[in-house]
Amino acid sequence: MRTPPESPMTDATAGRRFGEGPLSRASALVYTLLVVELLLLTATSPGLVGLVLLDRDAADVPLAAACLLPVGPALSAAVYALHHRRLDLTELHPAAAFWRGYRANFRGVVKLWIPWLVWLAVIGSNLANFAAAGVPRWWAVLSVLIAVAATLWVANALVITSLFEFRARDVARLAAYFLTRSPRAALGNAALLVVAAGLTLVASEVVPALLASVLASVLLLNSRPVIAEVREAFTV
Repeated sequence: MRTPPESPMTDATAGRRFGEGPLSRASALVYTLLVVELLLLTATSPGLVGLVLLDRDAADVPLAAACLLPVGPALSAAVYALHHRRLDLTELHPAAAFWRGYRANFRGVVKLWIPWLVWLAVIGSNLANFAAAGVPRWWAVLSVLIAVAATLWVANALVITSLFEFRARDVARLAAYFLTRSPRAALGNAALLVVAAGLTLVASEVVPALLASVLASVLLLNSRPVIAEVREAFTV
């Protein structure tokens, strides 16, 4: 009795199977995060070195804001690369995606990132000199709330700018709109902000920088409702 011949597995079939399992997907994610982290550190290294060298002094608040200038475009590129990452271990190009996002989004991001940094520097300087200013205590609380709201706004703006093509003023409006439209995303980003601030205060600015790709991936995960609604309601 003849045994039926086994179905030959073509090269194409083997290629589809390799790199598509759970272990391969996990490896692809880890590899992407590591590459994006390395590129983030490279793109932000001038500002990161400056932050490490600065003292935690009230007079250094504007300089700290200036050191954060490279972070916006780099973080935008990271969000872009992570959003467009491949699950297949054989088709990973995170470095190319990072630099493509960096070039495409640089101008749009800095138009929103710089005003946010200036506003944050003003609030930080006022809070650092709060005792000398002699203003009521409630003013300090209000300033902190404004700073938090502005940071949540810029998080929305960064994600929208990274993944869509809108004018800067339209991105600003959408970012403000989604602060109340998508409270789930806002709360998630607020928790992310608390974690990043806590790591900075307890340890150093270096710790959030070393976890920047992970923080960017969490930002992207939190922003899924925003991304979905922007794609459905505001794009053709």
